[in-house]
Amino acid sequence: MTLIRIARTAPAIDGDDWTHVAAGEVLRDAPAILPLARWLTECNALAGRNAPLGVWLRSDERIDAILGDLPRLALVALDFPNMADGRHFTTARLLRERYGFTGEIRATGRVLRDQLYFMARCGFDSFELAPGKDGGEALAAFGEIRVAYQPAADSHLPTSANRAWTTPGSAAA
Repeated sequence: MTLIRIARTAPAIDGDDWTHVAAGEVLRDAPAILPLARWLTECNALAGRNAPLGVWLRSDERIDAILGDLPRLALVALDFPNMADGRHFTTARLLRERYGFTGEIRATGRVLRDQLYFMARCGFDSFELAPGKDGGEALAAFGEIRVAYQPAADSHLPTSANRAWTTPGSAAA
């Protein structure tokens, strides 16, 4: 698996200290990403843990279940099961804009090269590429689009912010 992380606004291939820990697996003293169901059953028991924790949400799971826990989480991983399921684009924006989550938001599952730039605009800052996907090819996707038409969770100004607006009958400035 290749991990791309956006650090200081520049995406780069990076190492990954995080481990996905399934239900029933031993939780080691290292950064761990737990499925939502496991988090919900064990969150109180994990309160004194020293290593960072993250929660992994399937596309049919909502963030409502973890809103109260966001200050305890260092990472939220959002799964994309197929290319047509974009529900977690909204989840990422909600985490950043409405709930002020400052931890890492990671895209997992079917993370497509064509969607990386848009995922970053929604608030994702790391991306797990599927095995066999070319990290260099994926990195190139971030530089292919230079124009944004609407505001998003990132600091990229939309094109309309640079446009000189005129009213009927007036000349452009």
